[in-house]
Amino acid sequence: MLHLHLTDTQRIELQALRRTNLSTVSRNRLEMILLFDLGWSAPRIATYLGCHPHTTRAALKGFLASDMAAFTPELPGPEPDHVRRERVTGRLAELLGQDRTWTSRQLAEVLRPDGVAIGHRQVRRYLGLLKAGYRRTAQTVGHKQNPKKVGRAERVLDGLKISGRRPGEAVLP
Repeated sequence: MLHLHLTDTQRIELQALRRTNLSTVSRNRLEMILLFDLGWSAPRIATYLGCHPHTTRAALKGFLASDMAAFTPELPGPEPDHVRRERVTGRLAELLGQDRTWTSRQLAEVLRPDGVAIGHRQVRRYLGLLKAGYRRTAQTVGHKQNPKKVGRAERVLDGLKISGRRPGEAVLP
């Protein structure tokens, strides 16, 4: 059974906090505390605010454990690894400084021997951090073309451009 009795000072602080710009989660937590102090039960508060009673009890327990810090929700996941981020972005900047075109998969493969095992999608995110322009390379078939056929096609096209006739059209005198 939860027991929460706010002091006059806490009540004044919470009322003042109520008038500030709070996120929806923080505002709901604040309302839960104030309603509980008025004698409302956790299930009744949950019904009123449209949440689950466990959410209400968790907010109340959080307030009991950490007072005002309970209104700022913790960020999910671990803290970012800034050292690793600097290492990866530094290495990517070196690679992008070379006079060649890279795909994200190629960059991911080149980073592996350096101890950076990330996928091509993560490479794209790091490229975004570097504000590096990313564009897919064009897929061409130029290397598979027969030079004799290409030359013949170019001559035919040049002839069509000059005369203005379509292939198969008869030339009228």
